[in-house]
Amino acid sequence: MDQINYGAFDKSAAAAYSTDPRMLVGQLRQNIQQAIVGKDDVIELLLIALICRGHVLIEDVPGVGKTTLASALARSIQCTFKRIQFTPDVTPSDVTGYTMVNIKTGETEFRQGAVMSQIVLADEINRTSPKTQSALLEVMEEGQVTVDGVTHALPRPFIVLATQNPVEFVGTYPLPEAQMDRFMMRIRIGYPSVEEEMDMLEKYTGPSSPMQVLNPVCSSSAIIHMQDMVGTVYTSNEARSYVAQIVASTRQQGALQLGASPRGAIALLRAAQASALLGGRDYVLPDDIRRMVGPVLEHRLLLTPEARMKNITAAQVLQAIVSAIPVPGGRK
Repeated sequence: MDQINYGAFDKSAAAAYSTDPRMLVGQLRQNIQQAIVGKDDVIELLLIALICRGHVLIEDVPGVGKTTLASALARSIQCTFKRIQFTPDVTPSDVTGYTMVNIKTGETEFRQGAVMSQIVLADEINRTSPKTQSALLEVMEEGQVTVDGVTHALPRPFIVLATQNPVEFVGTYPLPEAQMDRFMMRIRIGYPSVEEEMDMLEKYTGPSSPMQVLNPVCSSSAIIHMQDMVGTVYTSNEARSYVAQIVASTRQQGALQLGASPRGAIALLRAAQASALLGGRDYVLPDDIRRMVGPVLEHRLLLTPEARMKNITAAQVLQAIVSAIPVPGGRK
């Protein structure tokens, strides 16, 4: 759980990108692509969540690069980074911190936990107990920790990147709905194509690992600047109505035991704003919203037992909902 502060970057180059979010995100994307092969859409979703001040759950089978993706993002930004390897013996105080008595002075002191960092990698989050998982609830929602009645603010920017393996059940504790709802997105990496895997084999069997040569390409202040810009993207009444209709429809589906929350609606519109910003626009289009529906809402939905028996998926339910709601502007 040691804190890492990655090295210096070219400040003159960063200054040129800080005023144009597309250029800055492009710089970040190119840097991450040195370590992650052929997953441009996944990288873009991760960067959208970052500039939305959202947290990301990376869920996939072992060995596809979940931890590498999170680490590559951390190495691309000049910021503090901590990795928590979640196991059953990790306690809430390991995460949030604790107070202790200084023997010399007799005064109490706060010892920071692993979350007191700008980027936190919660590796294999479903391998720790529900009590320890719940220690992240306040952190992810409010950007602060409260220990013994004293509240401590977290540094900015702040993002939790959690990984978990969806196919292994022994020794795991499924994340509760309240925790899942605090992740802005759930993304899956997937297996590479044959060509991508050949490229990966070449990169990772050379004299040095691609991760070893990654350097920061922007400052944390540039990320904060982009986060502030997202809120300036215009959303019309039609766009807000479209989001509200999609989210409300998830609460009326017979195949769903639990629909999306108001927090999910806010996250969906926020992600659409970021998508528009990276598209060079200062206004949201319906396509921005439709693009973000899956990554933002799918993990918030809980299927009924009957739907699961029929092999119905949350993605199928969302696709049906989006297809049934008229697109603002009359387009299909």
